Amino acid sequence: MRSSYLAYAMSVIVSRALPDVRDGLKPVHRRILYAMRESGFTFDKAYRKSARAVGDVMGKYHPHGDSSIYDAMVRMAQHWSMRVKLIDGQGNFGSVDGDSPAAMRYTEARLAKSASFLLDDIERDTVNFQPNYDESESEPQVLPAAFPNLLVNGASGIAVGMATNIPPHNPTEVIDAVLALIANPTMTLEELMEIVPGPDFPTGAMIMGRKGIRQAYETGRGSIPVRACAEVEEIRKDRFAIVVTEIPYQVNKATLQEKIADLVRSKEVEGISDIRDESDRSGMRVVIELKRDATPEVVLNKLYRFTQLQTSFSVNMLALDEGRPRTMGLRDVLDAFIRFREDVIMRRARHDLNKARDRGHLLVGLVLAVANIDEVIALIRSAPDAATAREQLMARDWPAGDVEPLLELIHDDGNVIVDGRVYLTEAQARGILELRLQRLTGLEQEKLQSELDEVSSKITELLEILGSHIRRMEVMRDELLAARAALNTPRVTEISNALGDQSDESLIEPGQMVVTITRDGFIKRTPLDLFRSQNRGGRGRTAAGRRGDDVVVRSFNAHTHQWVLFFSSGGKAYRMKVWHLPEAAPTAKGRALVNLLPELGDDSITAVLPLPQDETLWDDLHLVFATASGNVRRNRLSDFRNIRSSGLIAMKLDEGDSLIGVATCREGQDVFLATRQARAIRFQITDEILRVFAGRGSTGVRGIKLAADDKVVSLCVLNHVDVSVEERAIYLRMANARRRAAAAAQLGEGDEDSVDSTGEADDSASIEGALSDERFAELEAQEELLLTVTDTGFGRRSSAYDYRVSGRGGQGITNMTFSTPRRGREVVGTMATLDGTDVMMVTDTGRLIRLPVAQVRVMSRQAGGVTLFRVNGEERVISVFPVLESEEDDAADAEGAVEGAAGDTDSETSAEEKASAQENTTESDADE
Repeated sequence: MRSSYLAYAMSVIVSRALPDVRDGLKPVHRRILYAMRESGFTFDKAYRKSARAVGDVMGKYHPHGDSSIYDAMVRMAQHWSMRVKLIDGQGNFGSVDGDSPAAMRYTEARLAKSASFLLDDIERDTVNFQPNYDESESEPQVLPAAFPNLLVNGASGIAVGMATNIPPHNPTEVIDAVLALIANPTMTLEELMEIVPGPDFPTGAMIMGRKGIRQAYETGRGSIPVRACAEVEEIRKDRFAIVVTEIPYQVNKATLQEKIADLVRSKEVEGISDIRDESDRSGMRVVIELKRDATPEVVLNKLYRFTQLQTSFSVNMLALDEGRPRTMGLRDVLDAFIRFREDVIMRRARHDLNKARDRGHLLVGLVLAVANIDEVIALIRSAPDAATAREQLMARDWPAGDVEPLLELIHDDGNVIVDGRVYLTEAQARGILELRLQRLTGLEQEKLQSELDEVSSKITELLEILGSHIRRMEVMRDELLAARAALNTPRVTEISNALGDQSDESLIEPGQMVVTITRDGFIKRTPLDLFRSQNRGGRGRTAAGRRGDDVVVRSFNAHTHQWVLFFSSGGKAYRMKVWHLPEAAPTAKGRALVNLLPELGDDSITAVLPLPQDETLWDDLHLVFATASGNVRRNRLSDFRNIRSSGLIAMKLDEGDSLIGVATCREGQDVFLATRQARAIRFQITDEILRVFAGRGSTGVRGIKLAADDKVVSLCVLNHVDVSVEERAIYLRMANARRRAAAAAQLGEGDEDSVDSTGEADDSASIEGALSDERFAELEAQEELLLTVTDTGFGRRSSAYDYRVSGRGGQGITNMTFSTPRRGREVVGTMATLDGTDVMMVTDTGRLIRLPVAQVRVMSRQAGGVTLFRVNGEERVISVFPVLESEEDDAADAEGAVEGAAGDTDSETSAEEKASAQENTTESDADE
């Protein structure tokens, strides 16, 4: 059994499945080409029935089924399978959709012109022949290929215990590489790759990256990612389509479309409304029509990931070298071809030399006869028969004359020269007897001499070829140039330096986006300029379409090229560029996050963090985490630089806990936590108070001690300012007095609901212990203002100096006083804001308002605030976030805010509410 199986395995390896490195063909392909040449089915003849060619191959050389022979012939005629077609077919030879070819009785074929470069000179003893299966015919062991067909057309096959998969290449580039290697045999692989940068697939497409190519050319094995060529076209107003014009090699176009349709039906890929094939004789065109709110780049990237629009070609350059299977790199294949082609040239020269010597031998006899024609004629006339005449011609010596140097040139061992006289051989005597009388004319005598000179010159050339390696390389170069001119075609496969998993940011217009996330896990991005500023107390606009009772729970603004970290309710982190998120109109519902983050599972996104666009800043930044239960933790941002697609554990959470915020911070800054029941705490970020955690698997430490039904709703990071308690209190009184004086000067009669009446004097200079102007200006420059918003749309700004810095883990201080239910029942959020910027507020019904913070007056931290957003009935504000814009926009918005505030009166604010606000602002700070 062992010997039988080994014999079978070697038969499959050598005689069926693996190509020969010399001509790049398997036995079946070699037999088809040779049989068609022997039958005269060449490119300059008429087409013949394919069945006839298959019959000749099967009857003479290939003892297997006709279907295997016909399938091999069909493949050599398909332009999408072969980089250079070897068979010229007429009829239905299949399609790139996987359609079967017509039966061989219906199709016609002949050799393509390119096949002649594989078969030329085969009759000139250039290759060895072997008996066929029944020893009734002989077949070539290899074809005398004039170009490296193994690299040009590639090969694939599965043998016993081994397989091969060689990609096709551009014929011009491969031949140029051989020419360069002939000129400089010491070329390195890097120099060769400048000529042959990579495979050139007949279906085009695009190779992503060069690492796989380099590995394959060096070791013979590698993986090359190949991506389809697709463009985004606007097919009609506001409707786009992805148009695929080239697909990866060996991908079935019909199967590809079926796979896309299955993904759409299973909702793994959303945003596709229709798929149609518009391919015709002019080329491939698969149109994937998108829905109105779909992002073409995101849909295309998903198709690259989940379909064969992007594949990996696994290179395994295994071929037969001198009858043995061998894995070879690019240089090995080219060297093997050069050695083989030099051997072909030598064998052909040797064959032609023998032919030329035989002809020169006869010509010498004829020239001698013509030179002594009278004696030759007399001898022949006197001879009784031809045999006697031949013997007499051979027995007599003839003057060598001018042919003696020629005899030495052709190394004629048959002629014997004695004292300048030549004895003819039997072949020469027969040639003389067969000489026609017309050859005796003067013109024919000149032709004989001219032919003899030509043969002499040819023999000299052939001897030079046989004796000089340099001359053989020159011949090879000339023949390669001829093949290059006939096979010259431009490269169709583009090679991109980008990796297959790299995002194409060059396709994305930079700009500011508002990203919105709903409770049910829908996300979208909307250009910021779609939201116009409104004055305080406006009615807002619809922010997002909703499914059922779905509501917006999180919003932020970021640049399209920023990285965004997503933190799930389960404590995992995900990373994505903003432009990867689906773009949609303000009223659109967005896309499901589970489609963008496939590993999210049943978790929901509870915290989102846009990272600095300049990644060099990441090394100096830390992340501070806060949970609803009041825990905090600090990690280095670099711990989250590499996040796999399946996510990364960011923080270990206790049962029932969740992340409510993540922010970037530096050593020495302050952490500010605000709770739902209007408590707040501020503590400094130091190694003693909040150390840097080495791992990501801990639950952190306590940041604030909460009441029974309370939870943390906001986290922000403030700059730490060294100021004493006395200075802080004096500064707050002076700053309030100056703000009241400025507001009175601007508003005239004033907006009663906007004025923070603390009961203190407006003249800051009269305050006991007033700060110097220099110290006041210094503290004012470092002051940060915190905006606090309630669920009923009330809010106010307060100085960060109003929140003392304490230790970590305390109960905190009062953040806001709810004098009436109308002013709020719980705090939605507290955040740091800057003059000239805007904030956005979102309600549970999906309404959104954009409000300049300059319209919100600065008040005591215990004040109940003023109306920022008029809500309807049971409608509640659920989210508030800041908006940052350019300096020009900031200036314009600030100017508009002042004008709007001057003309705004809160007519709905009752006297009772105003009195309550007055009472709240005069309360003492019991917590301090």
